[in-house]
Amino acid sequence: MPLTNYTFHDPWWLLALAVLPLVLWVRGRRGAPVLVVPFASAWHKPSIIPTSRWAVSLALFGLILLIAALARPQSVEDKREVKQQGYDLMLAIDLSGSMRSEDYLRNGEQINRLQAIKPVIQAFINRRTNDRIGLVVFATQAYTLAPLTFDHDWLARQIDRLNIGVINPNGTSIGDGLGIALTRLEQTGREENNQRKGAFVVLLTDGANNSGLLTPEQATDIAKSRGVPVYTIGVGREGYVRIPIVNPDGTYRTDGYGNKIYGTDLSDMDEGALIQIADRTKGKFFRALDTDTIEKTFAAIDAAQKIEFQAKSYLLTTELFLWFAAPGAVLLFLGALFALPPQLSLGKARPLGAPRVDDRPGGVKGDSARGPALPPKLA
Repeated sequence: MPLTNYTFHDPWWLLALAVLPLVLWVRGRRGAPVLVVPFASAWHKPSIIPTSRWAVSLALFGLILLIAALARPQSVEDKREVKQQGYDLMLAIDLSGSMRSEDYLRNGEQINRLQAIKPVIQAFINRRTNDRIGLVVFATQAYTLAPLTFDHDWLARQIDRLNIGVINPNGTSIGDGLGIALTRLEQTGREENNQRKGAFVVLLTDGANNSGLLTPEQATDIAKSRGVPVYTIGVGREGYVRIPIVNPDGTYRTDGYGNKIYGTDLSDMDEGALIQIADRTKGKFFRALDTDTIEKTFAAIDAAQKIEFQAKSYLLTTELFLWFAAPGAVLLFLGALFALPPQLSLGKARPLGAPRVDDRPGGVKGDSARGPALPPKLA
């Protein structure tokens, strides 16, 4: 969970708090004003002192809050940088026409090679949660279907859409498929002494190279020079296999009952070339005939060096200025009201027992300069 911290953006304003005790000390040393009003003791009461402790307290707390507001208090939700370990994996998948060969069984039903190899691909995606995985497909040509990504859900959807015939299936360009996969691993900051760190290519094919610009040997030299291991997986059985006949429009030819019409084809997988690619790049070769092919592939990758990826980090900052400024201003205003002298706060009203002051300057009704009026003399 992200941590929430509280801080001040401009903490130097808090130094102003040190001035407040000095102000209070100076105010305490100040003498009390003398009221030059005749016979003030006759009507003076403590309740009408023009200043009070309430006024000072309210003003003091108001100033403290305003100073804190000037320091810009903030709540910071800290999304920390998280480093996770994983690999960069490029999958190069053969989509040539021979991948239609149905020499695998699943639940008693004949399936083709692409259908058989898809669980292997899905295992890479579902089980390698910390890996960045990309996808290259090849037949007569080679194309990038997905760059390196952590979005495995999106990548799984792309694999679900894989179908033989999406690219020209009349050829197998193993060299081009491997070469494009290697270019997708070229990234600044991921190389050390011209060696690509934590990167691998997994090549899945059922045939021999008979198309493309790069030969498998040339692509292997590039992988070796960059220090990228290539794990090769050969799919399909040896010998003659049955393969459905395809119409020119890409649909399967069927009989009058809707059943596919099959022919036979000889598997031409160049196992020696796949073994050489793996050996020269310090990878490993696997046959999809083995039931533990997936586990062996993962075990080989887990034994390789891992690379650290740095996740995104950012801070969410919320300004708390108003929460300090608003109550501070209110308290300061209330302190000012309490500090008003009685004659301003009470208008023309006079305290009980105070003499009535004549409207004329210096005049006091019922009074004289010498004191209160004397009672009339008794006869």
